[in-house]
Amino acid sequence: MFTGIITDIGKVRSLAQGGDLRVRIGTGYDTGSIDIGASIAADGVCLTVVALGPDWYDVQVSAETVAKTNLADWAEGRRVNLERALRLGDELGGHIVSGHVDGVAEVVGLYPEGDSLRVVFRAPEALAGFIAPKGSVALNGTSLTVNEVKGAEFGINLIPHTQDVTTWGDVALGDRVNLEIDTLARYVARLREWERR
Repeated sequence: MFTGIITDIGKVRSLAQGGDLRVRIGTGYDTGSIDIGASIAADGVCLTVVALGPDWYDVQVSAETVAKTNLADWAEGRRVNLERALRLGDELGGHIVSGHVDGVAEVVGLYPEGDSLRVVFRAPEALAGFIAPKGSVALNGTSLTVNEVKGAEFGINLIPHTQDVTTWGDVALGDRVNLEIDTLARYVARLREWERR
């Protein structure tokens, strides 16, 4: 589990396609404190550490994960939001995030608002009903509050701090972004579906 509070910006150092995609990510984390098999979210995707170096770690990514996320867009040099798994006693500053991406949203609008930036996304139609005003979403692993929803489009505000300590300072029109809907919304929808049976 994660909180959507980004604690490092990593950099993709290499990608190698074998049976699965293997990605090396450069990090500022103390890799001496990371175990093989640990979970680290990269742009909101929960990935398992399979190798470690002094300032990097490797993950293996299945074809299913590549198909359901924006990992197909990753290239050497790409900056990615990183968060280590939640430990008992850690502060829950964002919201409960599983690291299981539901789909990919597209950036369709960028509007300066004071010192902040309003970003508008288009969600996949199948996920749009799970997004509510003042609800939470995880976008590229970052816990963010939804400001407004209109059909499949929704907006969020990025304050300067968020832009500085995440990759959101690099956002551009057309970007494909990993979207994880709120866990509570997922379970409420499932309960309603079950009750209709």
